[in-house]
Amino acid sequence: MAKGDVLIRVAVDAMGGDYAPGEVVAGAVDAARRGGVQVIVVGDPDAVRGELARHDIAGLPVVPMPSQGTILEEEQPAIALRQKPKASVVVATGMVKAGHADACVTMGSTGAAMAAAAVMLGVMPGIGRPALGGPVLGMAPRTIILDLGANVDCRPAQLVSFAAIGEVFARLFWEVDNPRIALLSVGSETGKGNRQVRETTELLAASGLNFVGNVEADDLPNGAAEVVVCDGFVGNIVMKLTEGAGAALGRRIAERLDGAMQQDEIDALAQEVRSLHNVVESHGGGPLLGVKGVSVVGHGRAKADAVSLAIGTAVRAVEIGFTSKVSEQLLSLQERPGSST
Repeated sequence: MAKGDVLIRVAVDAMGGDYAPGEVVAGAVDAARRGGVQVIVVGDPDAVRGELARHDIAGLPVVPMPSQGTILEEEQPAIALRQKPKASVVVATGMVKAGHADACVTMGSTGAAMAAAAVMLGVMPGIGRPALGGPVLGMAPRTIILDLGANVDCRPAQLVSFAAIGEVFARLFWEVDNPRIALLSVGSETGKGNRQVRETTELLAASGLNFVGNVEADDLPNGAAEVVVCDGFVGNIVMKLTEGAGAALGRRIAERLDGAMQQDEIDALAQEVRSLHNVVESHGGGPLLGVKGVSVVGHGRAKADAVSLAIGTAVRAVEIGFTSKVSEQLLSLQERPGSST
């Protein structure tokens, strides 16, 4: 997990998430034990010191970094950034900007993480604001859907940029040579969909990407494409429906099997179903897409194991040069004849 013989430095927002700082610090320590990474634990000094004291960190590359305050989910990110310039997520992102960390990780407010990354790291041309994307279905773990809620109103050219980012993600993280790009619509036939979808279809067909056409929502669990593009309004609905369906199915399974199986077997099966429908919570998190630096956002309900996985994702993104590769792909797309991105 190191770049050459040098440890990759990851600034972790210890104060973000439902189980912060305890579970976040525990996950950070676990990542440090795995090796190849220096973990910079950013948070309230007393809280961080108290949690670190619960672990044997002798000889581990774990460094505390003081911050003041936390940006909560209910706060307006842009306002909170100005009012809380020393908040943990701001300090962690600022360390990447200053070159004191190679990446940052937070389980806290997604809006705050996006705002901090956009303002402090900058956004790549053609994006507008950071995008959120990733696998949301365990049945299709190698299908990235984007956007998942960051950009609810998108221009067709912006959706093409999302396709380019997803293409790089699939090539680098999953080692897919020629990722299939699809557009989420109400029908698989060419010409189906609203004006946004129809115009995006034309742009994608001329983009040089491996565009395979439209897919419908019921194609998503089947891995019909490695990259599925939609605006954040649609993507967030897909993600929330998936998460809700998984939770409801888990409860239903537990109810129907009550008394027919051992309770631990029922619990394990119900948890497996829930996990298949909540990939982000089960696998840590993913990088914000389209920003000029590595900023990984995880699920607010993340426990220590998920935090450790998110740190591993940040390390992987640094190792493969994810940010520079995305920038190169976007630039290449913009330079193609007829491009409007």
